[in-house]
Amino acid sequence: MKPRQKRLALALGGVAAVGAIVALVLNAFQSNLVFFYSPTQVAAQEAPKGRTFRVGGLVQEGSVRREGTQVNFLITDTAQTVSVRYEGILPDLFKEGKGVVAQGQLQGGVFVAREVLAKHDENYMPPEAAEALEKAKKGDAKYGQSVQGMKP
Repeated sequence: MKPRQKRLALALGGVAAVGAIVALVLNAFQSNLVFFYSPTQVAAQEAPKGRTFRVGGLVQEGSVRREGTQVNFLITDTAQTVSVRYEGILPDLFKEGKGVVAQGQLQGGVFVAREVLAKHDENYMPPEAAEALEKAKKGDAKYGQSVQGMKP
């Protein structure tokens, strides 16, 4: 093999190795990527089916139902509501009328949460949730019905 061919083979091998590493990193990144959706977007069926995502808003007053460690409640952005089912112990700051973000999947029109996060301060709300609430207050909602499931 000539020196020129050795350099070319080495360069091609390096490009292939870098390409494989980039592909593995992007694949791992995509499988761990979790998007945020408002109740209005979930009602409009913009949220992915069969994939984990986050939904956030306010816990609707009078919607919390406890059955042992299972809790059912509604999340609203004042325009739409999403029925949520969670199995486990809720955070201490979880209250009706307060902000919440739940992570999980849609199953038959009900959002089954694996994790529920309550906001920690009256002045803080995730930017996505604040924006969704603001849009809903301004009347930017496309649909006027609740997602299937529990009704207030």
